[in-house]
Amino acid sequence: MVEESSTVSTQDNKKKKQTDDNNPRLTGLALQLDEGTRKSHSVAQNSAFVTGFFKGLSTKESYRNLITSLYFVYQVMEKDAFDRTHCPYVRAMDDPKLRRLTALEQDMDYFYGSDWKKVQIIRPSPATQAYIARVQQVAQTEPYLLVAHQYTRYLGDLFGGQMMGGMAQRSLNLEPGKGVAFYQFPDISNTNEFITQWYTRLNALELTDEQKQAIVDEANLVFDLNIGILQELDGSPFSAIWTMTVNSIKARLGF
Repeated sequence: MVEESSTVSTQDNKKKKQTDDNNPRLTGLALQLDEGTRKSHSVAQNSAFVTGFFKGLSTKESYRNLITSLYFVYQVMEKDAFDRTHCPYVRAMDDPKLRRLTALEQDMDYFYGSDWKKVQIIRPSPATQAYIARVQQVAQTEPYLLVAHQYTRYLGDLFGGQMMGGMAQRSLNLEPGKGVAFYQFPDISNTNEFITQWYTRLNALELTDEQKQAIVDEANLVFDLNIGILQELDGSPFSAIWTMTVNSIKARLGF
């Protein structure tokens, strides 16, 4: 019995090792980014991020302001940085399935009307301007650092998109399918498979150790820049949580 148990244990360990070997998140730059960004964030920073997000769900105006800030950020990221860069690392990680600008324009149409680009003067907030300035700076001086922006924003959007879009829908009573295009990725049918492939490409980038660490540092900065945008939002996070709870109960009761 002991010998049989030992054999089973050995087989299980081999299977686990094979699974680990096939998981790109457990090696290379993917692991370095996941661990480097996780460990460097204090409880206070994570709390600020979550609180800020729920503030964005407290009123339609606050959520609209969040979408507006993201529109300006992605406009600069995708049009001014990613589309114009000659950096092979950024080009390798770019994927049209992840691009968010078109989706954000749809959400802007919903909140401002289809002619918002022509008749309304909409400007980025101070925190959004700081975010944009950083993207422009690294695009001009150290474009490989844009990989950190791709990692932090796109994977964050993809990981939490379905949940966050649903929360916004329930909290703000938005029209079905309206105002949440940013959080939807219709061209990605299997999120886990897509992310695995993305991490595999990430690990294949031929970067020096110094460049890899610089990308991790930049990813942490991007996290802080996002917190800055969220902290600008007006509204109460507790109000958003309460509204979502009430609406969920009503939905279950058929009201």
